[in-house]
Amino acid sequence: MTTTRTTPLSLYGFLRPRPERAEEVERILTSFVEPTRQEEGNLQYHLHRHDDGRFFLYEVWRSQEDLDRHNALPPLRAFLENLPDYLEEAPEGYFDTMLSPYPWVAQR
Repeated sequence: MTTTRTTPLSLYGFLRPRPERAEEVERILTSFVEPTRQEEGNLQYHLHRHDDGRFFLYEVWRSQEDLDRHNALPPLRAFLENLPDYLEEAPEGYFDTMLSPYPWVAQR
């Protein structure tokens, strides 16, 4: 029997909203949290707000396929396609393969 090892992927970064849209951006990002946590393949999804007004997102996905499925969802697509309208600058984002794998990743 062949065992396929799935390595979780993490996506994290900062978003600096335009001051006049900060509350709207917070509302949109907050609305993504619980539905995303229920998606197949999502291991973690966290939203933070820094004192300087930036938002920090931290996501962990079981696989690239799971992340791709998430990124194709219409509400997220609509937000991403209009990022320049919401943000003062391009997002500062990072995408990495985790070196400390989740022991339950194959079960979820």
